[in-house]
Amino acid sequence: MHRRWLSVVFLCLLMGMTLFPHASTYAQTTQSTGRQNTYPIVLVHGFGGWGRDEVLGFKYWGGFRDIESDLRGAGYEVYTAAVGPFSSNWDRAVELYTQLRGGTVDYGAAHAARHGHARFGRTYPGLYPQWGQVNPATGLTNKIHLMAHSQGGQTVRVLAQLLENGDAAEIAATPASELSPLFDGQRKSWVSSITTISSPHDGTTLVMGVNTFLPYAQQMIALIAAMVGSGSADLYDFKLDQWGLTRQPGESFSHYADRVWASALWEDTFDISAWDLSPDGARELNSWVHAQPDVYYFSWATEKTYRSWLTGHHLPDLTINPIWTANALYMGAYTRRGSDTQVGIDSSWWQNDGVVNTNSMDGPTLGSSDQIVRYNGTPQVGTWNYMGVKESFDHSDIIGITIYYDVRGWFRNQAALLASLPQ
Repeated sequence: MHRRWLSVVFLCLLMGMTLFPHASTYAQTTQSTGRQNTYPIVLVHGFGGWGRDEVLGFKYWGGFRDIESDLRGAGYEVYTAAVGPFSSNWDRAVELYTQLRGGTVDYGAAHAARHGHARFGRTYPGLYPQWGQVNPATGLTNKIHLMAHSQGGQTVRVLAQLLENGDAAEIAATPASELSPLFDGQRKSWVSSITTISSPHDGTTLVMGVNTFLPYAQQMIALIAAMVGSGSADLYDFKLDQWGLTRQPGESFSHYADRVWASALWEDTFDISAWDLSPDGARELNSWVHAQPDVYYFSWATEKTYRSWLTGHHLPDLTINPIWTANALYMGAYTRRGSDTQVGIDSSWWQNDGVVNTNSMDGPTLGSSDQIVRYNGTPQVGTWNYMGVKESFDHSDIIGITIYYDVRGWFRNQAALLASLPQ
């Protein structure tokens, strides 16, 4: 018990929280016109994220101020997904689909063969098994609202793309009787809206090589493990079973983590988060993942840097979470020349929230034909409704892991906006 209590205190310090949080709440910045639908909200975490039963109950969505519980208390049906924290967006989207509907994860025969991992993954009972079914009370399809942070924004876009368009390679490689409904190309209009928060739609310059990105996750997880103890079963799940990186019975967490980090996976495949989150990888993803004409898209940006009058570079605000300071400095000055094979990076990328470049958050532009408009109070379907920049919010502030903001009211405002969309 003493060790567990110390770990909670350590998490407070690591994530920039206190046990006596500041009471401020960000002001309402959205408008709604009353409840028009009762579709559930599904929260989808970003890179390195975790589920509700991991990290000793410290919530990815809210820290010690549980956003899911708060939204449920306000009358919304809400589910929190837990997909592969370091997996590719394809793998994460397939896992998200299966977690919601229930069944065994099928990554696709063609995809698995192309990237050299197992076709099938874990089996789930289903968070919302009636998803996609016709609601007998309304005669309408049960849809969902997808609300995603960071990499989760890319993940939910892939899910919507596959639902409505399927995948030609999977159809060609798989007998119809064995093909996952996610890939069959039979249009499934099951998503009402997608909301992305601090998402790297055009990638993040933090990911210019695995060695500049993964150490932050490694250090955080190693430090937590040191405080909690290597035998903890509920600490953190890498969810990389498809790559054979499953924690073995009796295996200590530290040994499991060392085995994961030592894997050649990080350098030998493009089917991993580090590629998807790079500007080059994001451009590739954007070339085939498009805004769907029947889905409402909303995007929020964040920033916590300021422009230096001396150099013009962006420097981190003094109140940025300390674990993002080095990131913000690096991103605030990084440039590179563009070419046919790599995205050019100039000063327009320097503003950031410590993890993602602010100019990447409004919607996909690299290799994309999606339209982005500034939200004017009337949502446009099939188009990115850009909600603006949350100033002085770093990458963890916006999900409630902060001493500066209680964002539960802000999330209730977002939920109200989603509930106001037509059925």
